[in-house]
Order: sequence, then structure tokens, then C-alpha cells
Amino acid sequence: MIKVLAVAVSGVLAGSAAWAGPYVNVENNAGYSGGDYLGATTDFHVGFEGAQDVYSYYVQGGPAYSSPQGEDGEFELSGKIGGNVQATDQFGVYGELSFITADEDPSVGSKIGVKYSF
Repeated sequence: MIKVLAVAVSGVLAGSAAWAGPYVNVENNAGYSGGDYLGATTDFHVGFEGAQDVYSYYVQGGPAYSSPQGEDGEFELSGKIGGNVQATDQFGVYGELSFITADEDPSVGSKIGVKYSF
């Protein structure tokens, strides 16, 4: 029994060089300006993420409920794609592109940054 447990635990601890898998992400983003509530958008996304060596990535999308203050809320379509390159054990570079549909033109956003861990 102890040998079976040791083998099972060693497989989990050893891990693998690559991983990938689906996920669900529910996220709410609210906005305020000068103490005034502007509204919120809640994403209900299904995604897929993976990694190999120093690279990781994700892609997700689905409905988003947008509710501006004082207006009726409505469902839109939104999504994100992003990734990370871990240059060293302590330093990484990441980026993300996102979108949400609208009545006229879709809104597009971008994010890029670096992260240093102590």
C-alpha cells in the first residue's frame, strides 16, 4: 500500500514538461470614477490553457453581461487571448488581447507587462 501511494505521489510531484486543459472563468469588472459607480461587465467564459517549457498561453470566450449604471443590461460576446514567457525563474513577460462586441464597433483592449518575483 505504501509503495502504491509513493508511486502515485511521485507522479504528481514530478509533473510533466507540458500541460493543457479546459477551464471555466467567471469574472466581474466594475468601474468607478470620482466615487460614482459607472457599471459592470460579467464574463462567463470557457477557455483552454497550455504550457510548455517557459511558454504558457490561454484563449477564452463566451457571453458577457454588460450593465452600465442607469441603463438596461444586455448580453454581448467577449473573449481574450494571452500568454507568458518566463525568461528566468524570477522574471516573466506577459500580454493579452481582449474584445467585447457592441451595437456598433467592437471594443478591443490590450495588456502587456513584466513581472519580477522576489
